[in-house]
Amino acid sequence: AIGDIHGRLDLLDQLILEIERDNAARSRVRTQIIFLGDLCDRGPNSRGVIERVMQLASASSDVRLIAGNHEELLIRAWEGDLRSAGLIGRVGGRETLLSYGVEEAQFDEAEPEELLALFKANIPEHHIAFLKSADDWVIAGDYLFVHAGIRPGDAIEEQRTSDLRWIRRDFTEFEGDHGMMVVHGHTIAEDVEERANRIGIDTGAFASGRLTALGL
Repeated sequence: AIGDIHGRLDLLDQLILEIERDNAARSRVRTQIIFLGDLCDRGPNSRGVIERVMQLASASSDVRLIAGNHEELLIRAWEGDLRSAGLIGRVGGRETLLSYGVEEAQFDEAEPEELLALFKANIPEHHIAFLKSADDWVIAGDYLFVHAGIRPGDAIEEQRTSDLRWIRRDFTEFEGDHGMMVVHGHTIAEDVEERANRIGIDTGAFASGRLTALGL
């Protein structure tokens, strides 16, 4: 499971090599790679990250992507939602559009409606289609993989998409049993957060330079 990448293609490429080396040192097994979402925004190369994950996913059905809140914002902005365009612009969308070839001055001078047009004109439709195809969660054995977390007490089939992608303290501060070990990103910590009911692996790669993968 790979945590929030946020445009750090350099770190992702290094991590994929580490995973390949780790696999080579073990007896032959089927390996599944699960990206926990937030491929884009904040870091310098969102386009490169999305294309790299698309390449990995096209080469193997054992590569899965879970949609994060930043994928949600990007899709909504591309589809013309003005509020999402304004929000994503404040949480790293500027860097995403620059990675797709938009000039800094062009972004900085854009009015809200012009910002929507920049998303639509510069991000290829097949990139958006790939992000739309992402899962909301993945279950493997007794592990549940999600982006942000789950609403305690609700069955996975009853979880709201908004919670799966955005929840924070109601999930991270809950100490009870979820029925499965929940592996998640979204909430940044200095190191892996291993609790009795969850494992958080968002180590703030875009700023810290530390992209975390969890091998299970």
